[in-house]
Amino acid sequence: MAAPDTSAAPRPVDAAPAPCRWGQQWAIEHRPDALGPVRREARASLSAWGVEPSAVEAAVLVVSELVTNAVRHALPPVALRLRHDRADQRLWVEVTDGGPALGGGAELPPPDEHGRGLLLVAALALAHGARPHRGGAVVRWACVAVG
Repeated sequence: MAAPDTSAAPRPVDAAPAPCRWGQQWAIEHRPDALGPVRREARASLSAWGVEPSAVEAAVLVVSELVTNAVRHALPPVALRLRHDRADQRLWVEVTDGGPALGGGAELPPPDEHGRGLLLVAALALAHGARPHRGGAVVRWACVAVG
């Protein structure tokens, strides 16, 4: 197997991630207590891929915020996909949900305990956004530097 070409110019962060060898996908139960296991599995995968510990923590926080928003504000099914682009030293976090829940989803905690998730994602990610997916689903994504 040939080594990846690292001499190519990096792709723009708003482009779709290129196919890569290092990826993992999980179906997530549509319940608030599903977040702990998701964080543990994401952390384990990132560590196994050789991602630096500080980048692992940033990526796990992004995973946590995007999954929490999907469980709290969207319909099932929810899935998490991580893709590590080693050549560009980027990690793509993608959370797919069933689309917005009518009525806003689960009951919200007091204002001082919510509402900052996407601000955290924006602070930690090179880029982030959302795109429609088939059947009314939505993919929320973030690209995090891991090198």
